Amino acid sequence: LRGAAGERTVLRGVVARRMHAAVAPFAADCFITPMAAVAGSVAEEILGAMLGAATLNQAYVNNGGDIALHLGRGEHFSIGLMDRPDRDGVMRALRVDADDPVRGVATSGRRGRSFSLGIADAVTVLAPTASQADAAATVIANAVDLPGHPAIIRQPASELQPDSDLGPRLVTRDVGRLSHDEIAAALESGAECARQLFDRGLIEGAVLQLCGDMLVIGPKDIERQEARPRKLENAVHA
Repeated sequence: LRGAAGERTVLRGVVARRMHAAVAPFAADCFITPMAAVAGSVAEEILGAMLGAATLNQAYVNNGGDIALHLGRGEHFSIGLMDRPDRDGVMRALRVDADDPVRGVATSGRRGRSFSLGIADAVTVLAPTASQADAAATVIANAVDLPGHPAIIRQPASELQPDSDLGPRLVTRDVGRLSHDEIAAALESGAECARQLFDRGLIEGAVLQLCGDMLVIGPKDIERQEARPRKLENAVHA
């Protein structure tokens, strides 16, 4: 599971194969391992167990911000988007309706629990499943970047976590002051990646955030919150 994903796999476990299936579409274009989809894949497994045990109109499993959804007819789910995962306060919200193809939401970025090759504060992705959202969020967050920029501090992942699936690859540890144009360039790099994934049908939408700026990809409306955000049913964290 910590090795680079390929088109085929000898994995046998249900969750392990789901993890591999989620990252396989990206394997030819970038380095990615099935671990990029672990949280979303586990969320799907738990949701499946819940639905197998009871008849539910609405249910969700939130595995540290990677969310698997079940929506019966006429149901909906509201999700709060954070400006930064390490701070409080809902900045915007999105609503997923039963008729939408979205059943997975995931967030990735350098301020989350896992390492990131990019500099995004947060990239939230909507996809047909949680495992697909998890993998795509990782890929897009990695693409929000300014390679070689002197204000960005990077360190080999293996020095921070010896068993990291990223090995000696450089992960972002800190981001210094960036100009408005630099922020825009980094976000556009990630946005272009998101557009390609959207065109390939791998995601239903994405919200990219860096240093207070945001880009939204896809048709899903993101509602601006009022100064005092209303309480939401859930909040996305990386």
